[in-house]
This record gives sequence, structure tokens and C-alpha cells, in this order.
Amino acid sequence: MPILHKDMQVCISLAARPSNIGTRFHNFLYDELGLEFVYKAFTTTDLPGAVTGIRALGIRGCSVSMPFKEAVIPLVDVVEDSATAIQSVNTVVNDDGVLTASNTDYEAVAALLDTHAVDREARVLLRGSGGMAKAVTAAFRGAGFAHLTVVARNAETGRALADQYGYGWVGAEDEAGDADVLVNVTPLGMDGDEAETLAFATDRIDAAHTVFDVVAFPSETPLVRAGRDRDRHVITGAEVIALQAARQFERYTGVALTDDQVRRASAFSRAV
Repeated sequence: MPILHKDMQVCISLAARPSNIGTRFHNFLYDELGLEFVYKAFTTTDLPGAVTGIRALGIRGCSVSMPFKEAVIPLVDVVEDSATAIQSVNTVVNDDGVLTASNTDYEAVAALLDTHAVDREARVLLRGSGGMAKAVTAAFRGAGFAHLTVVARNAETGRALADQYGYGWVGAEDEAGDADVLVNVTPLGMDGDEAETLAFATDRIDAAHTVFDVVAFPSETPLVRAGRDRDRHVITGAEVIALQAARQFERYTGVALTDDQVRRASAFSRAV
């Protein structure tokens, strides 16, 4: 990394629990491409103050994570369609004091559905009803998937999410019908207390042709491993987080990344 100087542009992230993944991803590419940028992760208990700081200090961009994705909306100036569609923001760009919000999670999932050529007629079972589940469900709807069921123990949020996008809801996996595509958008399989938990029953995985786990860390979750073991088509959370970060990078710097650059930056970001 070059020595910091007064003309370098600064990008940051705001999260309740900051990680090094975004920091390493962005700074790796700034260094490789010789860009005069630096990226630093933060947390805050004063979101309005933090957003005022972004505007006042000329911070170029900000990645927004939970629990700030909805609360930041009234604090920005422009909300792009990707964020308006789900009322959730993960990216803020500062153009001379004008703050524009978007959601590259939504964009990344939509792009991966195309890249992996997931059949639009497939029956989808999606587990989860939180903020990221909203982005993923909206991306499936926007991509033209007509047959999707949300499974969520929280009846209020699960039913609301399903109703918002014209899908069905069930409270438990065994209440759902057959599914060709399984999507996990919960902490099941994430590093920590749920690290060894399989997000779907093995008979579900046996019957499906595609498994999609949005959990980003680790990339090889129990669901991903089970899908690979059964020779199912697998989409990982590592792909989502890398692609959404690449979309953020392009917004901040104006530089479009190659697939190889994204892969190498993603590998570096996870080598911790």
C-alpha cells in the first residue's frame, strides 16, 4: 500500500460487527491497480452522525451492513432502483456531497442467477426472512421466477416477505412442497454457533438440482459441501460477497474489474 497522503480518496464500511473481508478485498485491488484510494472498516452507535461525516469529510464511498441497511435510507439524497425495490441499502457513493444509495447484494444475486443459468421455471425453496432474504427474494422475482416458497419460523416477517413478492410462505420445511432449488439466507452454517448446522434436510438436497447458500464465511458451509457431495449445482455466498464488492468497487473508483481480478481479490480477502 502506498504511503497515505492528503489527496487519497477514502472509502469505508459501517457494520455492527466489522470484518476484514471488504477491507482486504478493496485495498488489495487499490494496490494492484495503483489507485489512490484507501478502505477502512468502522462501526458506529450514531448513524446520522456517521453519514454527516461521510458528506462533510468527502468520503467517497461507504459499504453498509446490518443493522444500518434500512435506517440509512432517509439520510441519503438519491436511492437507486436496486435499493428502492427492497428498501435496503448496502452501498452509498458520495459525489461532491450528494449521497446516492444502491444495493449491490440484489445486483449480485441477479447476476449470479444469470451466470449459473438457473432455470426460471424451477421450484424454489428459500429459507430466511431477514434483510438479506429480502434482497435475494426480490432478485428471484425480478429475474422472473414464478414458483418460490419462503420458509421462516417467524410468521410475521416470513408471510410479509412472501406477500410482498407474490410468493407462498410456510413456517417449517416439512410443510413445503417439492423444490428444485434450495436457497439458504439464514445464519445456518455460518462460522460460530451454527457452523455445523445443515440448512436443509438431506432428502431435500437429494431431490434438488441446485443449492445456493448465501452464507459468505465460510464459503464451504455444510449445505455447500452436501451439494457438492451429491454433484448438485452449487452457488456460494463467497460468489455473492465478491461480486457485490466488485460492483461497489466500480461505483467508488470508476474501474470495472475482470473476473480474474475479482477471484484473486476474493481469495486474498478470505486468507485470514
